[in-house]
Amino acid sequence: MVKKFAAEYCSVFFIDTNQAEGEKVEEELKKKGYSVAFLNCNITQAAAVQAVFEAIPGKIDTLINNAGISHIGKVENTSEEDFEKLFQVNVKGSFLCIQAALPKLKQEGGGSILNMASVAATIGIPDRFAYSMTKGAMLTMTLSIARDYVADGIRCNCISPGRVHTPFVDGFIAQTYPGQEKEMFEKLAATQPIGRMGSPEEIAELAYFISSDAGGFITGSNYNIDGGFMGLKM
Repeated sequence: MVKKFAAEYCSVFFIDTNQAEGEKVEEELKKKGYSVAFLNCNITQAAAVQAVFEAIPGKIDTLINNAGISHIGKVENTSEEDFEKLFQVNVKGSFLCIQAALPKLKQEGGGSILNMASVAATIGIPDRFAYSMTKGAMLTMTLSIARDYVADGIRCNCISPGRVHTPFVDGFIAQTYPGQEKEMFEKLAATQPIGRMGSPEEIAELAYFISSDAGGFITGSNYNIDGGFMGLKM
């Protein structure tokens, strides 16, 4: 069941499938004084996405598509199930959220859509076939939407991070390299010329700038935020 909100209930709505974790984050942020609300939704299901966006009161200024899952493997050892799962979350989920947000964005005279791509969208990374496929799709989706809706005042951009230290990374390392967590973390961090992984806060700062009025002249662009990974050859 989707929550009901009074008009202008809060400033930020965030969506996830993990009910317990979502409610925990909402509570923690509210204690810090932030105006936020958690919405539980599987973004691969069109009806559920539509219901969630209809429940959001008032206008939408910014949509950020940040959901994503990863996979290790070349094309020959990527199963159809793996391929479909990554496409459903990383590509279809963003498509459905954009489709659901567009009526409100157009009605209010514009806004910002920001998609989370990856450095894997534009260069070849070993053993990341399915993941790279989805991030390449996010990049070209961004360009298409930016072109189609520029006359409606809707800007669409994407960010391409390098490796960022998140709980997702810690869980991935623990699952894939049990007993080698510290060694693998240091190895992965060292692939960034700057010598470390990025932080979620650093990505958020760029996302905020692009999505805010300060980024009002930016559309159809892809921003690498990668500690020099793309531009500085090691």
